[in-house]
Formats: sequence, C-alpha cells, structure tokens
Amino acid sequence: MTQHAKPNRAHPSAEAGTTAPQPTAGDIRRWRQYLADERAEAAVYRDLAQNRVGEERDILLALAEAEGRHEAHWLRLLGDNAQKSRPASLRSQLLGFLARHFGSVFVLALAQRAEGRSPYARDPSATDAMAADEQIHEEVVRGLATRGRNRLAGTFRAAVFGANDGLVSNLSLVMGMAASGVASGVVLLSGIAGLLAGAMSMGAGEFVSVRSQRELLAATRPTQITLAAAPKLDLEHNELLLVYLARGMSREAAEHRVAERTGLLGCDCDPSLSLQPELPEAADQHEAIGTAWGAAFSSFCFFASGAIVPILPFLFGMTGVAALVVAGVLVGLALLVTGGIVGLLSGTSPLTRGLRQLAIGLGAAGVTYLLGLAFGTVVG
Repeated sequence: MTQHAKPNRAHPSAEAGTTAPQPTAGDIRRWRQYLADERAEAAVYRDLAQNRVGEERDILLALAEAEGRHEAHWLRLLGDNAQKSRPASLRSQLLGFLARHFGSVFVLALAQRAEGRSPYARDPSATDAMAADEQIHEEVVRGLATRGRNRLAGTFRAAVFGANDGLVSNLSLVMGMAASGVASGVVLLSGIAGLLAGAMSMGAGEFVSVRSQRELLAATRPTQITLAAAPKLDLEHNELLLVYLARGMSREAAEHRVAERTGLLGCDCDPSLSLQPELPEAADQHEAIGTAWGAAFSSFCFFASGAIVPILPFLFGMTGVAALVVAGVLVGLALLVTGGIVGLLSGTSPLTRGLRQLAIGLGAAGVTYLLGLAFGTVVG
C-alpha cells in the first residue's frame, strides 16, 4: 500500500514545477542531529548483530538497514549542508559504547526506550513512513529485549530484591538501634547479625520459592499415559476425550485426537500436547523462573552486599549522628542505582524508578528511627 505524507510534512524531493522552501538555520542543525543519531543507531544494531546468530542477527541487521533509509532521507534534505557533521547525542553515544563493549539486554532496553521517544511524529520534516518505522522499531526491539529479560528474569529478580532488602532492612535496623541510645559497638554487632541472618533467610526462602514453583509447573506437563492406555480402552465408553478437553483442546480437535489414539485414524496430530521422550530435550520451559540454587545464591550474595552498606561507617570507626548520615547517603545512592537498573530493564524511566526506590527505602528507615527513639525513651 502506498503511504501518503500529510500536507504539512516535507518530502525528500519537490514535486515537478515547484520549488522547495529554503531550510532555516534551525532546520539544518536539527537535520544534522537526526543524521548523526541515525548513523549512530544503525551502528548500534550492527554491533549488537555481531554477538547474535540466526534470526536475532537478521532482525538487528534489518533494523540497521531501516536506519540507513532514514539516514538517506536527511542526506537528501541537507544536500551540501550534510558535509558539516554533528556528533551524535549523548544517548546515542552511550548506546554505541555499551553495544561495542557489552552487547547485553541493557543495550536493547535502552534502545527500546530511545525508539519510543523518537521526535519524528512531531517533526514536519520527517515522513509519515519514518514516524511509523520508529514505532514499529520500538516493538521489534521490545521483542528482542524480552527474550533477554526472560533469560535472566528469575535470578535477576532474586538479585534485585535481595540487594534492596539488604539495604533497607539493615539501614532500618541500624538506625533503630542507634536511635534507642545503645553504644556504637552494639549497633555494629546488630548490623552484622542482621546481615548474616537476613542473607541466610533470603537464600533459603528463594530456594524454597523457586523450587516449589518449578515443581508446580512441572506437574502441569502432559504425560504419555494416553499412549499406553489407549489400546486397552472401551471404545464405547472411555474418558480419553476428557483428557484432551482438560488440556484445552476444542471438542472437535479432541474427538479427532481420540480417533488417532485408538487407531481409527492415522496420526497427524499436534505433538505439543503429548510428551515425546524420544526427541532431544528442548530448552528449559521454566527458564524465566531461574534455578533454585541460582536464585538462592544470588539472593544470599546480593542481600549481603546490600546489607553491608549501612554498617560501613561503623566498620571504619565512625559513631553517632555522623555515622548514620553517611550510612543514609550510601544507602540512598545504592537505592538509586538498583532502581535505575530496574527502570532500564523494564524500558521505563531509570530516574523515576530510582527515586521510587529511594523514597521507599529512606521512608522505611525514617519510621524505624522514630520507633527506636520512642523505644529508647520508654526503656530509658
């Protein structure tokens, strides 16, 4: 289908018998920036493609080719003005650096956000097709990023939650103990005890949680009992039809499968609803959950790494209010980082997610500090 640009949008070339208006200095600066960013984004996709194989590689190269078409559009509009280039935006430069040196799901998550913030829909110099391309690119990159998110979702969840819990719970413990008026040595020992107890509890809890979830999902996998039992069934009264209905098949498909299993029809069935042990084992269908040991280890380590932050000032000999202030600042910075990482991977604003983590963490610590003050006053 031929795409028609809106009347207020510029076209790469003027129609016959008309003269295109001369671009302003602002137009030229903007077009040069678009040109630089398109080149940088195409390079990002090509760099990512070098670390991929098969379908993912082809998709990334196709995205780079599409960015090349956008680059050609700005070259045509600029004409001789394209000779003086501009550097790519800081966002595009960051994407390029990460793609060249890491090539991870973080890059795809950032690229997804960048594609979703394209200015082409609001710029009359871009064609409708280019604006639509950017919207489609966001969905393509979202799909690629989702594959990476699924591969690390289970362990990543345990890591982020573990670090965040360690930061917030141990800061709250330290501030509550300090507010009650106990000595700094007692505060330090309480922090260390909280680190060890919390890390062990988080690790054990994640192990049980993930192992239980995987066992529940494994229990839903179809078995081959229908193959063994089918030849012995009473053809007039049998429950094989109920098996396939319970698996989600339509009645027509289920009746057809029963006829196949009982030998009345040749088997041309969909094998996805039956277990086939003779085939090589496919990829782990529960990979998004993570392994129990992996989740437990990640949760233990990241809780401990988060829980040690609030007690660092006390470990280095600081006491009193100064130690609490330093602990609060360190934990606040760490919460901003963990929240920002979650924001990057989810394709949302890292700053918003970081500030949310900061508000929740310091809010919990502040409440505990007030409770410690009240408890110290009552006991004292």
